[in-house]
Amino acid sequence: MLNLIRADLFKLMKSQAVKVLIAISAASAMISAVMAYLIPLGKIDTRMTGIEFMFSDMNMTCILGAVIAGMIICGDFENKTIHNAISSGSRRYAIIISKAVALAVALMLLLLPYSIVTAAGLSTGYKFDVGSVGIGFLHVLTAESGNVMEIAEIGKLAAIMLTLIIVYIAQLSLCVPLAFFLKKPVFVVAIYYGFSILCAQLAGGSESSSVLSRIFSLTPYGNKHALMALETTAGDMARTIGISVIFIAFMLAVTFTAFRKSEIK
Repeated sequence: MLNLIRADLFKLMKSQAVKVLIAISAASAMISAVMAYLIPLGKIDTRMTGIEFMFSDMNMTCILGAVIAGMIICGDFENKTIHNAISSGSRRYAIIISKAVALAVALMLLLLPYSIVTAAGLSTGYKFDVGSVGIGFLHVLTAESGNVMEIAEIGKLAAIMLTLIIVYIAQLSLCVPLAFFLKKPVFVVAIYYGFSILCAQLAGGSESSSVLSRIFSLTPYGNKHALMALETTAGDMARTIGISVIFIAFMLAVTFTAFRKSEIK
């Protein structure tokens, strides 16, 4: 299994397409931060927050993360890499874990620009604001901007960013069974993005339903998992990480249950 993981990570680091996607993520992170800075100054109309959301980490990760999942998994079905691995004696669970690890690393790289931009923005002491569309790293940037951070708070900020990365990885872990089942990148991207929009709508309306709110709180798609700030307690972060890890394990188990019985042609 370690050899499979090393091979997938090597392909990931050498992929020009992945480098392009990371560059897009970096550009989007810069654009979202600049817009969040200009809005409270009155240089950009507050009605532009919809465009701001397009460049946010939440939206870009949904799109680019699903694209990378399709490339990593579906691409290896198309070029018969997975077929060759199975015929060479590799266990199917090892193949699934290898692809999941590669996807997780790719998502960390995609989110790295947002982490850096958020930390840099907070260090300036400037005010950032995007209204109600601030989610994930953008929420951290807007919620804590304009404040002088103490040394102890810097450590907590790093913990919050790490927790958010785990939440995003958990959300995108749904792409693993989708990619293994569908084997077509375009279907993975379309279905996951549509699903993420549906979850966002349902999560937004869950405030009026205790049952729906409870259901979403037990998944990484719950709003409170993506709305973290320095006021978030260590217990809440630990709970979010626990829910995310369990969700990832469940997605991998679903994938293995179906993939171990499927015929590879």
